[in-house]
Amino acid sequence: MDSSPGNTMTTAPCFSELEPPPRFSELEPPLSEDIIEALDRSGFEFCTPVQAETIPLLCSHKDVAVDAATGSGKTLAFLLPLVEILRRSNSYPPKPHQVIGVIISPTRELSTQIHKVAQPFVSTLPNVNSVLLVGGREVEADMNTIEEEGANILIGTPGRLSDIMKTFWIKQVNYIISRLPKQRRTGLFSATQTQAVEELAKAGLRNAEKVILRAESKTPSGLYSEYLKCEADKKSSQLVDLLIENKNKKLLVFFMTCASVDYWGLVLSKIPTLKSISFFPIHGKMNQTARSKALASFTEASSGVLLCTDVAARGLDIPGIDYVVQYDPPQDPAVFIHRVGRTARLERQGRAIVFLMPKEKDYVEFMRIRKAPLQKRKCSENASDVIPIIRSLAMKDREVLEKGLKAFVSFVRAYKEHHCSFIFSWKGLEIGKLAMGYGILSFPSISEVIQDRLDIVGFTPVEGITFEDIKFKNKSREKQRQQNLLARKEKLQQEKREKGKKRERKAVDDSNKVSRKRKLTKRQRQTIQTARDEEETNGDYGLLKKLKKGSITEDEFAKRTGADDFV
Repeated sequence: MDSSPGNTMTTAPCFSELEPPPRFSELEPPLSEDIIEALDRSGFEFCTPVQAETIPLLCSHKDVAVDAATGSGKTLAFLLPLVEILRRSNSYPPKPHQVIGVIISPTRELSTQIHKVAQPFVSTLPNVNSVLLVGGREVEADMNTIEEEGANILIGTPGRLSDIMKTFWIKQVNYIISRLPKQRRTGLFSATQTQAVEELAKAGLRNAEKVILRAESKTPSGLYSEYLKCEADKKSSQLVDLLIENKNKKLLVFFMTCASVDYWGLVLSKIPTLKSISFFPIHGKMNQTARSKALASFTEASSGVLLCTDVAARGLDIPGIDYVVQYDPPQDPAVFIHRVGRTARLERQGRAIVFLMPKEKDYVEFMRIRKAPLQKRKCSENASDVIPIIRSLAMKDREVLEKGLKAFVSFVRAYKEHHCSFIFSWKGLEIGKLAMGYGILSFPSISEVIQDRLDIVGFTPVEGITFEDIKFKNKSREKQRQQNLLARKEKLQQEKREKGKKRERKAVDDSNKVSRKRKLTKRQRQTIQTARDEEETNGDYGLLKKLKKGSITEDEFAKRTGADDFV
């Protein structure tokens, strides 16, 4: 990144075996003894490069904008200076409701993790209370916690912090920054210094020191990253084969949509060859209790698969992740780095793989340019075709059928909004093969597909199936469905009866109209006859007057009135 006027760019060194990293106790300005003791108790002795470079800057009253790979130790790089600065502050010790520190992170899970990591160090500050503020419960509940327990350090997501600030003190991150005091120390930490991050830095930092860890790759040094190019109708079979191969390891599998997580979480757990693997779905539409439970269960497990959306992509430090699988490449290419950074953290080894369809092959070169090189992996020739298994599951359980359709439609619509549309071309999507890969029984009616006239070549529907006859395996859900079907049938019958009655009423109305028309015509005839009689009478009277005046003869009168007809 270019250095703006007044800013200093620092490239943090990478320590070699001959030059061991510095200890936390050796940093200048020195950290307090309480902090060093807390680090020792937590098992931290040596600094990572980003910690060695950033902690002294923040402790020397410098703002920082840090660009460092995922898993490089950024959390301690800002937590330790925060605690140290607060210890030295004129506001210390603070009043119960005096906020003296704020930590903002993008997701609930990352905020929760930071809050947990912070506790051993915040506890070295007597009478200082840190509060976690994330979604998942009512704002009023958080307000009550603050009122009752106090709050000196706020750790949370932009949305909830913004809600609290608007309520408690009278556009989220920028709004929060506008409410903070001018005299403060600010650190901005990211693995991807995007344009949005640059704009945020301009708004929130003053003459910031830029700390950049130079590396050949944006991904962790211990990461072996691959790509697998295969047809859309082969992706699910290749995924199952990969999961079997790594059944005793911990994996993250990323999908593009919440509905896809729900669907594959259900289907994969029912495939016989995967019975020994535990699956833990997590996405942003789950309630917070379910999300926290799934994440905690996966963290504690020795092996298993976390099926997730990008809610799990940023900052989470889950021990022992062996493999990151991107079944769907992310809509935003910047998220790719965050996803793969869940493994190979803090110099450990890890693997990552991204599934690509043939027409998406240019993504490999695109990521190489973005310093995330990928090695080619061949499709497994031993992978069993799981499509018949998935379709069989859908024919036996309506839950699989409905979730599959929802997942497929959600993916299609998300794909159309891909940020890299020049690579992930909507009209180039082989949607028929994709539907086969999802195990769809009959191609659904999708407005976008109809509107753009996409070809569904490669899709073979299952014949001889009456979809209404497919039942839920869950008895209570099936009972509810049958009740809904009965209610719908009764409603249709009622509507049919109403239509019949409406037709009868219309027939009666039409008959009355005809009758009224006929009566009207009779009256019209009478009126016309009367007018004719009057006209005739008036005509004879006029001839009589002419006869008296001598204008016409008696013979002419008789002839014109027809009197001579009776002679």
